[in-house]
Amino acid sequence: MNKKPLSPTNDFVFKKVFGENLFVLDSFLKSVLDVPNDEYQGLEVLDPALPPENIEDKRCILDIKLHTKSGKVIDIEIQARYQDFIWKRIQYYAAKLLVDQAKSGGKYDRLPQVISILIADFEMIRESEVYHHRFCFYDEKTKVRFPDSIEINTLEIQKVHELDGTPLSEWMRFFRAREKEDFEMLAQTNPAIAEAWGVIKHLSADESIRMLAEAREKAHRDMVSAEASAHNKGLQEGLQEGLQKGLQKGLQEGLQKGRQEERIEVARNALREKLPVETVVKLTGLSLNEVEGLASDLQK
Repeated sequence: MNKKPLSPTNDFVFKKVFGENLFVLDSFLKSVLDVPNDEYQGLEVLDPALPPENIEDKRCILDIKLHTKSGKVIDIEIQARYQDFIWKRIQYYAAKLLVDQAKSGGKYDRLPQVISILIADFEMIRESEVYHHRFCFYDEKTKVRFPDSIEINTLEIQKVHELDGTPLSEWMRFFRAREKEDFEMLAQTNPAIAEAWGVIKHLSADESIRMLAEAREKAHRDMVSAEASAHNKGLQEGLQEGLQKGLQKGLQEGLQKGRQEERIEVARNALREKLPVETVVKLTGLSLNEVEGLASDLQK
């Protein structure tokens, strides 16, 4: 293979590698989740097929949905770029998966646990250097966990620099790999990673697959560009509005200051002509204290 390997952080490539190979998917899930091994014996990928018509749709999320043996619902997705609303979307999507199970005829006591896994190629949690976080509902005071609800796992690729002896760190380094040599080194650590690398090599050699992967990259770049453009437009409009308000305020303050200085000058001239203080107050609109202060200054 002469061309540079496709990146597993491309969501199209990610779904091809993990969504169509249960051996690879099983190994990755076992490295992430705290779920009994027998749960993976009946893994069922719900949407293995890739919809070609949606490849260039910026809004399309190429995630992997699956059921475990007991019916747990797992959703896995990979994101290469930060989005301002990423946390809200994760919560919404996990809650929607739970609601969808109820709509399909399930009773409350039969609703399965929903597990969401987000693999992020950017920093999500600045407060921690740990690359894997597992979020669950629990009582903050007693630390008692709310049973069988929603679990959200975040995996931050950029926080993994070296292998730490765990299968998860091997998979995270796999997502970070870009060069053939990196993939080949990791393939020696884990049979499932070796198989995943084999899929990457096959995909990278297929020109039609490369075109689809590049179409996804372009779609994401276009979305980021559109969001940045909208953000910059908002900043420009905000700046223009701020400048306009600032100019208006400055002009108004300048006029008020000019009028005040004019009244003071009139008051000084009146006081020099020996007009009573009370008359100067009525004439200029200045306060009694202001006029008396001017009179005191003129007497010095």
